[in-house]
Amino acid sequence: MSETEAAQEGRPTGPTIFDKILDGSIPAKFIHEDDKCVAFMDVSPQAPVHFLVIPRKRIAMIEDAEDGDAELLGHLLLAAKKVAKEQGLAKGYRLIINNGVEGAQSVYHLHIHVMGGRQMNWPPG
Repeated sequence: MSETEAAQEGRPTGPTIFDKILDGSIPAKFIHEDDKCVAFMDVSPQAPVHFLVIPRKRIAMIEDAEDGDAELLGHLLLAAKKVAKEQGLAKGYRLIINNGVEGAQSVYHLHIHVMGGRQMNWPPG
């Protein structure tokens, strides 16, 4: 099933794949880890460098973020910047947050895609 098809299923119930990565029931090699978030390479990369940054706190989608999440959301962006530099993306990269069905969100645990290592096209999608 493609990401778009998975997104059309809408918001599922129960733990997500990212919850399982965070609790260790699905192994993942973290390329960044701190008390607020982790980052790891995407299993289906869409660019030469494609990693995800996810908060340890489960926020299903950016639509569900609250004012009290502002510091965490900023931290996610700074972590993405730090890891992008470590991954050699000095020429640039793209940050993507999918939100909801029409935004092609397939995992309902907020995550930032960081993609680089090639020229990105515009418009996306």
